[in-house]
Amino acid sequence: MRLIRPLSAARRGRSGRRRTSPVPAAVALAAALALTATACGSDGDTKTNAETSANPSAGDDGQIHIPDDVKQKLKEHGFDLDKWKGGAWKNWDKDDWLREANEYVNPIIKGLWNPDRMRKADDLDKGVDTADLAGDQGVTDPTPAPVRAQPVAAPYHDSAATAGKVFFDAPEGTMVCSATVVEDPAHPGKSNLVWTAGHCVHAGKKGGWYRNIAFVPSYNDAGKTADQLVGAGSEDVAPYRIWWGDWAQTSQQWIEQGGETGGQGASYDYAVIHVTPEKGSDGKSLEETVGSALPVDFAAPAVPDVDSLTATGYPAAPPYDGQKLYQCQDKPGRLSVKRTDPTMYRIGCTMTGGSSGGGWVATGADGRPALVSNTSIGPVSAGWLAGPRLGDVAKGVYDAVSKKFAAAQ
Repeated sequence: MRLIRPLSAARRGRSGRRRTSPVPAAVALAAALALTATACGSDGDTKTNAETSANPSAGDDGQIHIPDDVKQKLKEHGFDLDKWKGGAWKNWDKDDWLREANEYVNPIIKGLWNPDRMRKADDLDKGVDTADLAGDQGVTDPTPAPVRAQPVAAPYHDSAATAGKVFFDAPEGTMVCSATVVEDPAHPGKSNLVWTAGHCVHAGKKGGWYRNIAFVPSYNDAGKTADQLVGAGSEDVAPYRIWWGDWAQTSQQWIEQGGETGGQGASYDYAVIHVTPEKGSDGKSLEETVGSALPVDFAAPAVPDVDSLTATGYPAAPPYDGQKLYQCQDKPGRLSVKRTDPTMYRIGCTMTGGSSGGGWVATGADGRPALVSNTSIGPVSAGWLAGPRLGDVAKGVYDAVSKKFAAAQ
């Protein structure tokens, strides 16, 4: 079976989406999957290839200074930063699409993410060819029963202060994912780090870095309906400001393997974004602004030893509209997409596209909640979600971003 819908479905309010018929549970792993938005490792993760990134440096003023080699690459591709802000970013020519780990550039364009543009952002919904699962020889548990996503009580800041939405531009249009504020070991209590899925920042092997990446914590904090948000002000949709990604890093595995058929690279589908406020934050970090940040557990127990995981996100594909925050709680099972890749966590959950990148939280050995995964893939029938188990490669991504900004702030 193969998905026949386009890679990016029509915008809500313009035309309806068509989905293929739900597949029987018994053949779910032999059928098509769909990424829950655009699209980790276990103890079996090998070397940390993910650390290949990184050259913008933080100066004494705490601002990012684009290195000369990246500026030169921009020039080679015909990009001028001033022209970029004026609209040159809309050029998605394959020859000019920056894709290498050290080529991330995301200059702030003030006012770009206005309330109306954020409200209309779509999920970048991609399908998975059945060939992605043909060689699966790993351990996969029975398909979990669907768990109906529950709305998070508003205001979201009181119930899930670390949750938010990532907005970005892709060739398909204006897109959205979910994300989580996480701790920064280099700046305890003052983190500017956000955790999301790799496919929410980079297109994978056939593309490059997405553009105008920004994070909005506690988006639509009051939990208003889509109709109530029409004409809403920034204080309604972004009460804790808009934070632009001045650096992002994903795994080298995602850059090399990730693709339009989502199962590829899914075990390494994670990213860390360092953010800075579009407007002044009174000198406060993201963590200080929202009042919380989650630790990341890179040594979480094996699946059989995890009693419960809670996934959080803003599902945007029908029957949801992307404006409200939801959660699913379930005991995880195992999903093996490719025998040579780390086994993924899988839970029953009815969240759809747009929830991708949202954090998965478990209770750590110290009794505190900790992020252990993020939403990566799920089936067309929206009955379950899968996320990477974080190991050495994920830790390499996280540590590299933290160290890059260790001298800042």
